[in-house]
Amino acid sequence: MKLVELHAQAMGLAVEVVDGVRPDQLDRPTPCAGWTLRRLLEHCVGQHQGFAAAARGAGPDLALFADAPLGADPAEDFRRTGAELTAAFREAAVTGRALWLPEVRDGGPFPLAQAVGFHLVDALVHAWDVAAALGGTDRLVAVVEGDDALATALLAVTEAVPDTPEARAPGRAFRPGLEPAGGAGRFDRALALLGRDPAWKA
Repeated sequence: MKLVELHAQAMGLAVEVVDGVRPDQLDRPTPCAGWTLRRLLEHCVGQHQGFAAAARGAGPDLALFADAPLGADPAEDFRRTGAELTAAFREAAVTGRALWLPEVRDGGPFPLAQAVGFHLVDALVHAWDVAAALGGTDRLVAVVEGDDALATALLAVTEAVPDTPEARAPGRAFRPGLEPAGGAGRFDRALALLGRDPAWKA
């Protein structure tokens, strides 16, 4: 499935960004309101584990998606669990397994392509969050914009995310959408649609 391989590319880009995180930067603020870099990475690792479990056939168990405490090497935690998720998606693509995702709408089951799309957006947007916290998003945005298939997939999935008061209420995954700037690229448009300011600075 092509989307599974696009997701693998997205995870590779996310790993490159997270590999640049130093231990003394974990208390930095991020574009995720109220979340430090440590909290964001704990969320990402927990999501890797939850989606991987779902791809291997786990039922709608919310505990599988809980934030995961980081070890001595947060980048390695991110890299390892990301690789496990990529492998699990590839295995699920062989069987065509649907995934239970208890954090999304009614929990599913969701077709594999839809579930992979959800996490592709998560991977790229949170990679941008990390890059923004570290002070530089230009390279990540340029690489995604330079890959037509990846940028198209990111924007297509983002545009399908409901932007209603219920879906974007406090505590939900995304804030109400912003109006994309004129001439914005696909990555910046996706960020704005998910309620992030592409010009955010710490």
